Amino acid sequence: MKFNLRAVSGEDYDNVLLKWWKNWGWEAPPKDFLPETGLIVSKDSIDICAGFLYLTNSKVGLTEFVVSNKEYRDSDRGEALDFLLDCILELADENGCKYAHVILKNKSLLRRYKRAGYIESDKNVLELVKAWQ
Repeated sequence: MKFNLRAVSGEDYDNVLLKWWKNWGWEAPPKDFLPETGLIVSKDSIDICAGFLYLTNSKVGLTEFVVSNKEYRDSDRGEALDFLLDCILELADENGCKYAHVILKNKSLLRRYKRAGYIESDKNVLELVKAWQ
């Protein structure tokens, strides 16, 4: 296999993911906002990309917070992202999901999701989050 896949560990948030989100100019979600079902794709001990699957009490799995290592510029970067999306869908299927849902605005990722078979269900949506305590 060209790529390696592993679960996101507790250390990955501080040591890998925060840097990636910052490098892309994205606001990092709080650590306790993320589900335990996160995956990281790597090659030759270099982490390339990561993403998360939120499992629900329905047949829907939410694919969220896909991010990549901006410093990784090898020609197989897109292939690694496609592999990640496939693995997230496989994880969703293994957990009984029948549908995958994603909210995103990054145009490059949007094209990638569409090539993977996702269809647009709405446009001009604003995402809102409320925290308490």
